[in-house]
Amino acid sequence: MCGIAGVLAAQPGAVAGGSRINAMLAAVSHRGPDDRGTWQSPLGHAAFAHVRLSIIDPSPAGHQPMAIADGRFTITYNGEIYNFAELRASLMSAGVAFRSNSDTEVILRLYEADGPNFVHRLRGMFAFAIWDEQERTCFLARDPFGVKPLYYHEAEGRLTFASEVRALVAAGVPPTLDATAAYRYFRSGSVPEPLTLIRGVRALEAGHYGTWRDRRLNIQRYWDVHFRGEPDAADPVAVARQALLDSVARHFVSDVPVGVFLSGGMDSTAIVALARAQQPGELRTFSLAFPGSPLDEGAEARRTARHFNTTHYEWPVDGAAAAPLFEQFLAAADQPSIDGFNTFLVARLARGHDTKVVLSGVGGDELFGGYPSFHRVPRLVTLGRLARLGGPVSAAALGVARALGGSRIARFEDLIASPITLDTAYAAFRGLYTRNEARLLTAHYVGEGDTIADPPSAAAPEATAEDTVSRLELTRYMRNQLLRDGDVMSMASGVEMRVPFVDRALFEALSRLPARQRLQSAKALLQQAVPEVPEWVANRPKRGFMLPFGQWLEHDWAADLSAVAPPPAIRMDTWYRKLAVLAFERWQQRLGPQHG
Repeated sequence: MCGIAGVLAAQPGAVAGGSRINAMLAAVSHRGPDDRGTWQSPLGHAAFAHVRLSIIDPSPAGHQPMAIADGRFTITYNGEIYNFAELRASLMSAGVAFRSNSDTEVILRLYEADGPNFVHRLRGMFAFAIWDEQERTCFLARDPFGVKPLYYHEAEGRLTFASEVRALVAAGVPPTLDATAAYRYFRSGSVPEPLTLIRGVRALEAGHYGTWRDRRLNIQRYWDVHFRGEPDAADPVAVARQALLDSVARHFVSDVPVGVFLSGGMDSTAIVALARAQQPGELRTFSLAFPGSPLDEGAEARRTARHFNTTHYEWPVDGAAAAPLFEQFLAAADQPSIDGFNTFLVARLARGHDTKVVLSGVGGDELFGGYPSFHRVPRLVTLGRLARLGGPVSAAALGVARALGGSRIARFEDLIASPITLDTAYAAFRGLYTRNEARLLTAHYVGEGDTIADPPSAAAPEATAEDTVSRLELTRYMRNQLLRDGDVMSMASGVEMRVPFVDRALFEALSRLPARQRLQSAKALLQQAVPEVPEWVANRPKRGFMLPFGQWLEHDWAADLSAVAPPPAIRMDTWYRKLAVLAFERWQQRLGPQHG
């Protein structure tokens, strides 16, 4: 797990000097406290940088950037390949000799043997670039779900890339705000890929790879989220159980200790249960507690830790103690978001106890139907269509919606003024601000954006409405918010966050199950597949892991919030609306002077 950066240029010697690559190296240095390195191609067409958090083969043999013996291929790589041992054995049986025990060298040798199609053989989370000195080309790739980030900027025949947007700004990319990205941020609370808040900087999208050749990056999709909708499985519990056990076992592949982020909920408890079923030795768990808050799950987590005999660490956090940490969290943000503070805190807790690999339960709700969105989004579609019929039916539908109160009715009214689909209903359900409000905020902070509109609906619906919502949760909320924030905020403390539910092999096994088996009420399939989960977790009402932001913003952090200056017409009636504006303002201030 690392930070990577690079510069590619068409002209020989164009990357000589190293000032650009060294600036990027410094900007991502927090991602890799264990080692660092730079490399430049013989003729100066390419330069790579790498900072390392040593997890697999922490010896000097795993140092990056890494080249094969003849020097043709050189890689800078961030991630973990969980099936690298099998891939390595396969290559060795074909006569390939290795100089290290690292998964990095396995990637290099697979590319040498198979070319771009080798990405289909990788199981893990990854973002990497491989320079081919013979062909003067560079191959860049990102994992299927987008667990690991990769951003790039193209200008004047030069490609610059890095693990974080801030590194590209450090390399000289003008910090000009992208109005469309800002608008989409205010709509949803995160910036959806491939956009970033810096104009001209783009994310290489999840499940894509690209080849830089002749001054251009040609991008291709190699994998996408899709549910197959096959007939009912004879034993869906057995299918889910085996796939879950396999994924958790794979995510424990490491040469350093691995722990688990443990809340009081089903997903993280299931990971602990599956880990304990396969890990008889020490198992570390890490939790946050919020004394005096109704959102505190510390007691449940402690009870679960005792049940599974883990070495448990807890951090009690109140509003006063959280205030300076929140400032550090805002400073660590690569782009603003309304999420990630929980990961920032629990990663710091883990690192403080000498643990730099921790598993998270992200993805469980998306795969097994744990969010309210699975039933509320289809209902929003029905309610929205009724509201547009006119007469008594319309009045009744609007009356039901108005019972939501506050900004929620504004988002509903925004929905019925647009094409009503599962896509737009999902945006209304997960949204923060209406279209007009987001335009006002964008114009206020960026200086343009009065006419920006939402993008058209993307892919066609899945076989069922519930499968469509599952895909939307996986490719929007999880990808653009949970995974991105999880990466940035865990790496801020030099911790690798792994996500066993976000695994290609697990997804492909579960995607064969029809929605009526996979997405049963109360995540019944997950409960049945992991019966070791104790009843006090399995039977508790779903509420999600939440921090007491409402209380903290209203009381402990009131001074911070009073300094926020959105347009007067903007309603700040929820914690997430307040946090979205506060996070954006602080990020913009740190960015410094920017062009309009």
